[in-house]
Parts: sequence; structure tokens; C-alpha cells
Amino acid sequence: MAQHSVQCNDWQKELLLFSCSRKLPRRMASLLELKEIFRNADAVCFDVDSTVIKEEGIDELAKFCGVGDAVAEMTRRAMGGSVTFKAALTARLGLIRPSWEQVQKLISEHPPQLTPGISELVSRLHQRGIQVFLVSGGFQSIVEHVALQVNIPTANVFANRLKFYFNGEYAGFDETQPTAESGGKGKVISHLKEQFHFKKVVMIGDGATDMEACPPADCFIGFGGNVIRKQVKEKAKWYITHFDELLKELEER
Repeated sequence: MAQHSVQCNDWQKELLLFSCSRKLPRRMASLLELKEIFRNADAVCFDVDSTVIKEEGIDELAKFCGVGDAVAEMTRRAMGGSVTFKAALTARLGLIRPSWEQVQKLISEHPPQLTPGISELVSRLHQRGIQVFLVSGGFQSIVEHVALQVNIPTANVFANRLKFYFNGEYAGFDETQPTAESGGKGKVISHLKEQFHFKKVVMIGDGATDMEACPPADCFIGFGGNVIRKQVKEKAKWYITHFDELLKELEER
């Protein structure tokens, strides 16, 4: 019995040593693994507000409609993850109540400003045969305008749709869109994987709704080039502040 006990302990020691030898490299390689996924991705999904563009589209619309300060505070809470996205979206739009004409004027008079480096990054991804999507809690009309600027097909845009009455007045938003609620971006990515059979999908964004999309995304890259969300910066294993960092990663291969 004593001999059997010694053999068992030796076996346990070997197992413990094996486990320790496995754990340390895995912790050290986690960022390297994420970078490898990015370089070999089938598709890359970008958030839009404060990521692809410098502004928060809904905040810009609110300013244009005269309720900027109140809506900006709601946006900060929503992006920090303290309230559900759908609740925040409903409350913000309830304050703004944008007309069709106001949305069109915003796009023409104050077009979204692209984040430096995004056009080059999207172009490089396309050159490598990687499909690029915009997955946004913003509004379809604004996000499609952004997509055209960076040569992304409008079919690759997933965003919220505003509804208007025949006279152009605000009539609500399409609550059936997946991006209208928390967890919606993950649903979009699951849909893309199922439809196109993507094996490796990357999500890039600045907010909590982007981070929670991984999984099903295989890699999340936090972006702080326009605004830094404390929760995202602390929790994201890979956090960048300029798209040049990703361009350099693509050159590694």
C-alpha cells in the first residue's frame, strides 16, 4: 500500500508540473495568439462611432437637434455598460426625435470624420482577401455614408434603422434589428459565421457592446484612438490607440 501511495504521489507531482508548464506559456502567448488570429482572419468587423469615425453619431445628431448635452451623458453610460444598450437608445432617441430632413442635413452639412488610418487599413484587409463589415449601434443612413467613404459595400453594413412618418417626422426605430440591443453585435457575428462559414472573425471597437461580441468573435481588439472607455481598456487583452498598429501587424506575415 505504501509503495502504491508513493507512486500515486509521484504521478500527481508529474501532473502538477505538466499543468504549470502548460499554464505559463498560455498566459504569455495569449496576445500572440490574438495577433495570429487577426493576421489570418476571414473577416474583420468594425464598430463605427468613435472607432471608424471620430464622433459618436447619435451625439452629433443630438447636437444638431439641440439636445446635445443630455444625450451625450446617456451615451457615456451606455458605452460604459452600466445600462442596456436598447434602453439607452430608446431614451436618447426619445429626446432627440430626429426628422428625416434633420438626418439628411446632418450628413450633408456635418459629414462624419474618418479616424486616421482606417481607409488604409480597410484597403489592406481587402487586398488580403479579408471581408470587412461595419457592425454598429448607430443609424443605417449615417453608417452607409461612412461605408461608401472606405469602400465597404453597403450590404456589409449592420446598423439600426430609424423610422419616419410620411411627413418625415420621427416615428421610432426598428427594434427588430440585432444591433438595437445589448448582445446584438454578437448575434450579427454568429449570423456571418453561419452564412459565410467564416472560421476566424475579429471584432474591433471602443465600447462594451463591442467587447461582449467576443465570443462569438474569435478575437476582440479594443480601440482607444478617439475615446478611452476605462472598462474596455482594463479588460481587453489587445488594446490599440492607432490603426497603424494593425497595419504593422499585417506586415508581419
